[in-house]
Amino acid sequence: MKKTDIKSLYLSELEQKLGDMGEKRFRAGQVYQWLHQKQVKDFGEMSNLSLSLREKLADHFTLTVLVLADVKISRIDGTRKYLFRLMDGNVIESVWMQYHHGSSVCISSQVGCRMGCRFCASTLDGLERNLTAAEMLEQIYRIQELTGERVSHIVIMGSGEPFDNYEEVIRFLRLVSDAQGLHISPRNITVSTCGIVPGILRFAKEGLPVTLALSLHAPNDRVRQTLMPVAKSYSLSEVLNACREYFEKTGRRITFEYSLVKGVNDNPAEARMLAGLLKDMHGHVNLIPVNPVKERNYVRSDRRAIQEFKAILEKSGIAVTIRREMGRDIQGACGQLRRSYLTGESEDHEKEGG
Repeated sequence: MKKTDIKSLYLSELEQKLGDMGEKRFRAGQVYQWLHQKQVKDFGEMSNLSLSLREKLADHFTLTVLVLADVKISRIDGTRKYLFRLMDGNVIESVWMQYHHGSSVCISSQVGCRMGCRFCASTLDGLERNLTAAEMLEQIYRIQELTGERVSHIVIMGSGEPFDNYEEVIRFLRLVSDAQGLHISPRNITVSTCGIVPGILRFAKEGLPVTLALSLHAPNDRVRQTLMPVAKSYSLSEVLNACREYFEKTGRRITFEYSLVKGVNDNPAEARMLAGLLKDMHGHVNLIPVNPVKERNYVRSDRRAIQEFKAILEKSGIAVTIRREMGRDIQGACGQLRRSYLTGESEDHEKEGG
């Protein structure tokens, strides 16, 4: 008998499953609370359930739990980058960041990625597999356990393209925002996409008021295609029209992520072109000094170029910020820690509590 991943089930689905097993409906609520509020690691910890029911759960369900494989702690700002081992031996990374508004976690949605963005280490070894909703939840649950802090904000901006794993990402979003679970407001969640147009249009109809972040990175198709292979499938006009529809259906402003690469997309003419492109869009630009990846030859723009680029956008009436760099000293870019771990090149790092 193939076991069901219990942590990926909605409460209504769990009620149905337990009902089929001859259990009363209210038992599902108790189990659900153990899974998503108390976040237990073993059925045996569900102390208000009978031993026979706990044994029955173990016989019918798997309980996904991630194991800490590595951690780096920034000496600059306390940011923590975690490497978690999945139950099949694969590893993924997640980042915990402390802000004045609370704790934010950046999670992965896939093991690796097949999008091929030229400035991202996540794509270097391609896509291994999608993550389940339970494996996405577990990144939050284990980080809360390790830090002792409640997570208040979530960014799905780690390794992977969320809309390449659409069904499981939607399931994760509904579970993590469920009032019977961790109950994180969808308004405190951001989903980042490289520009999968069908995914954006479908996502707009889900009724989830989350923030959509678009990896833009260039003001025209020619430059964007050199940075992001997905741009060859979906033009900027198609992507921006999809973003307009997302705003119209959700009322949520779009975040446009723009990684500045020296000599590639950071000159004043490109800043003016970007301002023209976004002048009627409801959103803001987040400028990101690119994190160097040793397998690529991209270099981050210098401070003067970044400030000039920002000033041009501001003078054109575009809302713009420069992303605060977090974890710069601990391989902060997506996929870097996982890749160094897999290749045996992981550097010395500070352990938990060290």
